[in-house]
Amino acid sequence: MNFMKHKPKEINKADWNSVDSPELSKDVLFKMTSVKENHPHIPNKVRGPQKEPLKIPVSIRLSPDIIEFFKTEGKGWQTKANNILREYVNSHYL
Repeated sequence: MNFMKHKPKEINKADWNSVDSPELSKDVLFKMTSVKENHPHIPNKVRGPQKEPLKIPVSIRLSPDIIEFFKTEGKGWQTKANNILREYVNSHYL
């Protein structure tokens, strides 16, 4: 079993290639346990309280080019899409 390594951007290629990661055998994988099992004192990652007003999760079908446009905007793309829809509603109905 061979797992591909993915180099983080902040590590240069020479440093990344200098690390020799041994292949994980089936025996090693079988003996592995979860972080939670080994460190029960570490709390679960919990999302903080949602800012007002509360948003409602929905499922919506949009054209691929629309989704791609917003995703290219980077982190927070869903909030940006929400703001654009809010502007539309405010300018047409309020």
